[in-house]
Amino acid sequence: MAPRIQLGPPRIALAEGSSLFVTSPEGEVEAIEQHGFFVSDTRLLSTYRLHLAHRPWLLVSSAPLGHYAAEFIFVNPDFEAPEGRVRRGTLGFRLQRTLRGGVHDDLEVTNYGLRPVTFPLVIEADCDFADLFEIRGLEMPRRRTIQVRSAAGEIRWLYQRAHYRRGLILRVARSDVPPDVATPRIIFELTLPPRTPWRACLHFIPLLGDRVLEAPEDCGGALLDELEERRRQWYGAFAACETPHADLAQTYRQAVEDLTVLRLTAADSAVEHCVVAAGIPWFATLFGRDSLIISLQTLPVSGQFAPAVLRELGALQATEVDDWRDAQPGKILHEVRHGELAEFQEIPHTPYYGTADATLLYVITLHETYRWLGDRDLVDHLLPVAERALTWMDKYGDLDGDGFQEYRRRSPRGITHQGWKDSGDSVVDAQGYDVPPPVALVELQGYAYDAKRRMAELYQEVGRPEDAARLRQEASVLRARFRQAFWWPEEGTYYFALDGSKRPVRSVVSNAGHALWSGIATAEEARGVAARLMADDMFSGWGVRTLSSDHPAFNPFGYQVGAVWPHDNSLIALGFKRYGFVGEALRVAEGILEAAAHFHSYRLPELFAGLQRGPRSFPVQYLEANVPQGWAAGSVFALLRMMLGLRADAPRGRLLVHPTLPEWLPRLRLKGLTVGRAVVDLEAFREGERTRWEATVRTGRLEVIGQPWSPEEV
Repeated sequence: MAPRIQLGPPRIALAEGSSLFVTSPEGEVEAIEQHGFFVSDTRLLSTYRLHLAHRPWLLVSSAPLGHYAAEFIFVNPDFEAPEGRVRRGTLGFRLQRTLRGGVHDDLEVTNYGLRPVTFPLVIEADCDFADLFEIRGLEMPRRRTIQVRSAAGEIRWLYQRAHYRRGLILRVARSDVPPDVATPRIIFELTLPPRTPWRACLHFIPLLGDRVLEAPEDCGGALLDELEERRRQWYGAFAACETPHADLAQTYRQAVEDLTVLRLTAADSAVEHCVVAAGIPWFATLFGRDSLIISLQTLPVSGQFAPAVLRELGALQATEVDDWRDAQPGKILHEVRHGELAEFQEIPHTPYYGTADATLLYVITLHETYRWLGDRDLVDHLLPVAERALTWMDKYGDLDGDGFQEYRRRSPRGITHQGWKDSGDSVVDAQGYDVPPPVALVELQGYAYDAKRRMAELYQEVGRPEDAARLRQEASVLRARFRQAFWWPEEGTYYFALDGSKRPVRSVVSNAGHALWSGIATAEEARGVAARLMADDMFSGWGVRTLSSDHPAFNPFGYQVGAVWPHDNSLIALGFKRYGFVGEALRVAEGILEAAAHFHSYRLPELFAGLQRGPRSFPVQYLEANVPQGWAAGSVFALLRMMLGLRADAPRGRLLVHPTLPEWLPRLRLKGLTVGRAVVDLEAFREGERTRWEATVRTGRLEVIGQPWSPEEV
């Protein structure tokens, strides 16, 4: 049996929309541990403790009950009561917490002894209203003047700066015994007869300006039953995965669960198109690059995310040059924040546009969404957004007019490196030193090529053949120039980038695999890239590393200089399959999915260490990884898409398939795939060394065609 790896520090995180409640396994909040009740990028609750007199309860067990609720079970330590000594385990304390808007805590204490027990149950709480950027250490913490008021059964914290107001109410909604409120504590003086439980309900009610996020009124089971029904409705919006491979089935279910957590809509909203956040705990907001890649990964199994992401990002497309926010007309945002620092323009995230790839990915995602959903109205509505994105590519994305996409930060508070590897030390030269911008990354050129070809297809669809022909010609020219400038014959792969002097950056990196995903690579070059990325210094056995282990800057624990990223590997695997390197693609999928089977709950983290896999080794976590993380979860769907070779053509009522299952996966069935208005079940199964398939169209009209992937497909 594979060892199970617990991800991240011990904590329990509940999430709903832009709200997040992070605690210790005991359900308590300690500010120094980066716990808290966070709403819209502000930490409201910074301290929360539950004591028996002055002693902590002893935790027996705790666990989340889905992404919106958790339960904690305690017993008492030995203590002296007026009735005499109370032995450990005489009292049982059950805390059930539910997040929906506000937070509802159900408390129940039962005396299992033979005589009454008298004791105080003490709740201590405080608020600091810290901005998320302060908590993450990206900004210096500041002192705030906070008003604290107490009344019968509640404590109210209020913070105001000019028009910006935040607050939290901690209210005793119900209790068998009236509480004493002595800020910052609420005290219940309890005398419990044998076998008689005491119960109470606490509400945490956020105040956001004039908005009041009421806590749910219902207690425990009734509320959880209601939320569970909503959860089942959301699960029904995804295709179902059936396979005898138990680990893969569990990994798929967890990926669906993770994306359900990351919806930026209320937990009780109807099943509808919705935007997805990037990750928890620090990226529970809209990100351009992340949300678009998640949309691309999930389209084969759910059409719920892509349309809403495209609409939301289109609505926030930049309209003017604003160096503080790294914005230019037509650019798609990188990240948007809603806390105090953003409100007062102390950080540029209002939104911040410092990403070189999101604008290119927007065009790619619009076309791919049309291929899967066949929604012509969506294309007609968003085509102007895509056209402005293409204009940005040519006018601002190409900084020096050489035909390649480059980036350079303009904001003094912006991000230096603006590809998907956006940490400060992620873009390094052959000696391991940082490459200062402007930088033309290898993957950006592939994305630009793909965006032009896909936009040409959309122009063809709307009756603009001249524009389509122009973009195809531009893409062809870019491909030829890319080969001349980026091919690294000595290594048989592409250079990492071109620096500001147009010198190649000679570092072997995973980014080269994105050139296969985008289709810009020639067949001969693709063969070299596939072989190079699967060499021992790049492929760890769990996945393709971000940077070669032979490189001077390699660090298996480094964020983007040696670690393995599931989303990166999913795009690489799709690229391998596209060019016919099936064995290599399946090895990547096997590594990532076997890593998932080692992690607790079969949950893929944002990234994990790039240590070499051995006979009895296990994948090693990256301590600060976001869990759950959107494009890590989406990697599961992308890898299944790769195995089945799925390409949709909803406008023409077609689904192209090319299943190639590995030896360890005898059968794989996706039920409820949606292509346009048709719904189809697709089953692939191994017969000897071959993979066969069967398709059953359940509703609508759809032609399912077996056809190998081609690099020239759009």
